[in-house]
Amino acid sequence: MSFVIYPPLGPDLELRPPDTVMRLARLGSFHQTRLSFMRSLLRRIAREDWHLTRERFDLDDKGVGVAVYAVATPKGTVRLIAFGHELAPEDRTDRVIAERWDATFALSLADPDAATIARLRDNVPLQEAGRCSPRELVLSRANKSVRLFESVVAGLAEGRQPKAQEVSGVGYLMRTTAVYGNGKFGLSDLANTLGGGIFSRPFEAEMLSVYLTREFTFDLVAHVAQARAPRTAVDLSPASKRMFGIGNATGLGMAPFLISHPILIDRWMTARETAIARVRAREDTDNARMARFREVLDRAIKHLAEWRTDDARQMARIETLRREMPAFRDWLAGEGSALFEKSTPWGALAEAAEARLSIEGQEMVNSLILEPHGDLVDDLEDTMAAHERLSLDPAMTLATLADLIRTNYAWALKPDYDEPAEQHLFWYVSEEKLEPRLGERFEEPGAEKEMPIGVGRDVKRLYAAIQDCDPTMTTAAFLMRSPEYRRIVRRVQGLCMHLYAEIRDNLLARDMIAVDLLRCKLSMFGAIKFDPKSDRWTRITMYQGAPAFENLNAETADDWLFPAFLS
Repeated sequence: MSFVIYPPLGPDLELRPPDTVMRLARLGSFHQTRLSFMRSLLRRIAREDWHLTRERFDLDDKGVGVAVYAVATPKGTVRLIAFGHELAPEDRTDRVIAERWDATFALSLADPDAATIARLRDNVPLQEAGRCSPRELVLSRANKSVRLFESVVAGLAEGRQPKAQEVSGVGYLMRTTAVYGNGKFGLSDLANTLGGGIFSRPFEAEMLSVYLTREFTFDLVAHVAQARAPRTAVDLSPASKRMFGIGNATGLGMAPFLISHPILIDRWMTARETAIARVRAREDTDNARMARFREVLDRAIKHLAEWRTDDARQMARIETLRREMPAFRDWLAGEGSALFEKSTPWGALAEAAEARLSIEGQEMVNSLILEPHGDLVDDLEDTMAAHERLSLDPAMTLATLADLIRTNYAWALKPDYDEPAEQHLFWYVSEEKLEPRLGERFEEPGAEKEMPIGVGRDVKRLYAAIQDCDPTMTTAAFLMRSPEYRRIVRRVQGLCMHLYAEIRDNLLARDMIAVDLLRCKLSMFGAIKFDPKSDRWTRITMYQGAPAFENLNAETADDWLFPAFLS
């Protein structure tokens, strides 16, 4: 028996095969696209004409106190409750074990009366140690980028706007160290959040919380400058605000999400790959679309000059991009211009990128070719949610199950998991912070508490087990005898029609680079300027280049791919 798997749009649209897309080297090279959640959120805000009001701003000269931002949407009002704190230098850290922060936040549906503010003041600054109510959707915290924050305050106090040269090396005034949702610490669970009417897409509430946190940083830096020099201080200009995003430090806590939510990941990747395939299949182009592509390509090249990291692996990739992207632009302007006379010009361009560029360069081009085609791809933003439910088929014979494994999990059967290098790592949840961590199986204790992340190894073990059984035996009979395989059988059967559900690499191997998992998910959020601090955590920037809320409209909402500010 053979299995032919098609995405929801059918077989006529040629998507890249999962063996190409779902490999760590490529997933770890993804960039923001116009389908990324930050991008789609700002389009929605502009389209539905949401309104922002700063209802309260009771902060002292140092920024300590409480602020309330209300966002009125056609489906209700949601508020960011922000608490500013005085933080000693020795308490400032990006690590999840921190207990104090410069600011803490809750995105809430509750009316901000005195009792609500008092309840949140008692709990939000404690973060994991506190408890929220189901009226709170998101819990987060942030620390200042101390050097840049102080520099900007000093300039504004003297009446000067920040210069791009001083901003570009950091890109944000504050960075978050966690953005929690989905039922953690008493917060609203996902079903309640999506059922409440305002939010309908994955991580939409979290992305709004971050965007409003950015608004708070603009007001905070201006407020401190005004307190310091009331006669000369100025606010950040709209152009200056675009230079600042929100930073973020993200570690291994995010990585297992891609394995534990396979149907959702399939929806994300299917939408992304469908968008690319639609553009590649387009049989015409026009001067306006070409001009837009060249514009964002030029901007991407400038953006690369502002993207820096101390990580040797990522910096080498950036240096490669700095060489190959200008050369690709020049080639397209000369010999490569003939591509646009072909029957599918955008497909020819993408094929040229595959032949001439590194993996990261190829994925940069994939982001770029989507930009002129919002009319062709933006509807896909409503296809990226999923009901996470895997069904087990007890009547399936083991012959059919084995065929299914050979068809969809050939990649999992290749490694020899008895080799120490192929099962060197194990994933576990730390007792202290209840966060995922990586251990070294043959050097550290705790492997008996391993999380079910080694999908490939588990599939191969299942495949070996059913080889010794009667191929006409049903799955139910097999699992009655060997119940330890129930979870992996359910996964294999339940994902058989989901093209991009599995990461097709061994996530236990010694040479597995976990930061590639982080980058994949963060790119779907819309993050840029990936700055790995090890192979297990990274800093990023969010919303840099985006307009502030007051300047957000249909014209400005969507023009901030690969922002660049240096001349």
